[in-house]
Amino acid sequence: MAERTTQDLSEALKETTKEVHEQAENTQFMKSFQRGKVSLREFKLYLASLYYIYSALEEESERNKDNPVYAPVYFPAELNRTAALEKDLEYFYGPTWRWEIQCHEATQKYVDRLHHVGQHEPELLVAHAYTRYLGDLSGGQILKKIAQNSLHLPKTGEGLTFFSFPGITNISKFKQLYRARMNTIPMDAATEKRILEEAEKTFQLNIEVFEELQRLITKGQPSANGSASQPKQELHTRGVNRAHSTVATAENDQTQMQHRNMLPSTPLLRLVLALFFVGATLAVGLYAF
Repeated sequence: MAERTTQDLSEALKETTKEVHEQAENTQFMKSFQRGKVSLREFKLYLASLYYIYSALEEESERNKDNPVYAPVYFPAELNRTAALEKDLEYFYGPTWRWEIQCHEATQKYVDRLHHVGQHEPELLVAHAYTRYLGDLSGGQILKKIAQNSLHLPKTGEGLTFFSFPGITNISKFKQLYRARMNTIPMDAATEKRILEEAEKTFQLNIEVFEELQRLITKGQPSANGSASQPKQELHTRGVNRAHSTVATAENDQTQMQHRNMLPSTPLLRLVLALFFVGATLAVGLYAF
């Protein structure tokens, strides 16, 4: 990688990550998402993964808000996503959402990297913040519309809080401000090189998360007994229906047997009873008149 020239850091980041950025967009998970082929389960898994990532990123951002390299891009009021993700997860999972979601292996790897950087190489947080937040302000707005249409989510925004930035009145102008602030960060050529390398690594971590999500979607998450789980309500309903069907069949069979047992056993008796019923019917008819 070339040493720093007069090129702005924001432009160098965009150029350096162009190829790996395209790789991330062309993962099977993201291609399906962009085509509107995203199920509710897939979207919930995606949000859960983002929750762990942003919780780590914003914890380390707070830790390093006074670091001279990171401070210029510290915009918690405008950009922080953890609280928004908490609202979305509660909307989809309910009040017990913290016990419903899971941090899978690739997401945990991403989280571990964020904590390592924040605690040992805080200047590299610039690369993570750039990748995540500017991505949310750009392509994330397209994903918001796709998810809203595909999942028939409320137009009022429930379930999509993650994609909304109420602290930013003009996204385009804010991105310009963010890039300008990045370009004022004091650093030498060696530090810039490490930031550019970390940005590439960040996209690779995202790719691994997307690939893991796709595997979870394809295989389905196993239940405690190792088989693909079904919704409890669905299983309960099916069980009730099967039991009701069995009981009804048994009752019908028993009734038919009783009716058969009540019939006379000889032809002569059947004929006598038939004549009796005909006479009784005529008598009732005449009485009615």
